[in-house]
Amino acid sequence: MPGPTTLDHAALVRAAQDALPAMLTDIERVISIETPSDDREAVARGAADFAALLEERLGAAPETLVIDGVTHLRLRFGTGPARVVLINHQDTVWPHGTLDRLPYSVSEGVLRGPGSFDMLTGAIMSVWATKMLIESAGPEAIDGLSILVTGDEEVGSTTSSELIRAEAREARAAYVMEASAGGALKLSRKGTSMYTVVIHGRAAHAGLEPEKGIHAGLELAHQMQAVAALSDPELQTTVTPTVFSGGTTTNTVPARAQFDVDVRALTAAEQRRVHDAICSLTPHIEGTRIEVLGGINRPPFEPEISAGLFARAVELAAQLGIEAPRGAAVGGASDGNFTAGDGIPTLDGLGAVGDGAHAEHEHALIEYIPPRTALLAALIADQLA
Repeated sequence: MPGPTTLDHAALVRAAQDALPAMLTDIERVISIETPSDDREAVARGAADFAALLEERLGAAPETLVIDGVTHLRLRFGTGPARVVLINHQDTVWPHGTLDRLPYSVSEGVLRGPGSFDMLTGAIMSVWATKMLIESAGPEAIDGLSILVTGDEEVGSTTSSELIRAEAREARAAYVMEASAGGALKLSRKGTSMYTVVIHGRAAHAGLEPEKGIHAGLELAHQMQAVAALSDPELQTTVTPTVFSGGTTTNTVPARAQFDVDVRALTAAEQRRVHDAICSLTPHIEGTRIEVLGGINRPPFEPEISAGLFARAVELAAQLGIEAPRGAAVGGASDGNFTAGDGIPTLDGLGAVGDGAHAEHEHALIEYIPPRTALLAALIADQLA
């Protein structure tokens, strides 16, 4: 039986095209189970069905790992540490009831539904690329492969990040099945940090004795400007105050106010600079106190980490006879930031081609599903050879 180094690439593309109707059936299946990240029971239901789907398609049951109440799946093939890790998530940003008005649909080559682009199509592509390798080259072709399907990516991967990093620790490649607007593979991503800056003051009656209060809201105004000034456009570092709140009643000097901060940075040095500055904020108004919550969430995914895998993707696309992938640097982060931050060769954006992540017009273009599934299969085999 042929090994992974003797794959018939033309047959792989044909197999992916032949599998498309079944892949669409599986995509409809996973979209039709709502899995908003903040509902852990819903995420667990989605994980249970995805686990059943994995066993049905691949003949192996994944491990179900519950970490701090969040359900994740891990399916390992062979023995020893993983040499290739496929990184997926099945939680979505969409609240319960979204399917009632945005159900799964296929029309004129476009697949729609909550999570269709981000990233349930990509997760199903992981399954079918693996299945195609088993069928074309035997079970030994996937010895060393690990498939992860996590449940909290959309809320920062707070319970799954260490699982992802541990699984990929000795890997030759981590392939991230996030989607791509325009089809470009993600060659680098900014690192992300998330903070809540809390201002503590002192309440007082706004009419009778406002001078006895210490106005947390006024201090908040100073600190929001100080934080925003940490941005560096030349280095593409963005530091953006976002949600803010404060006060209790219209006749009370606010004793507490807070604002959230979104930070994006291309390099670890920039991410650390901003972190240190936010953690060192000092009050402008005497008597106020500043409390900083949060910190660095995902490290930067720097371009040298993806360069070798991207070059192989271009070479393999030529052997498959499909369109060569393009590359792009993007500001948004993914679970690939964790593996890239640890120095593991990582290639991202291998999932659906379409548009509308987190938006009402979310969709995936069906024509790209087979060739990109074939490319993923070839990339897996290439690193397991």
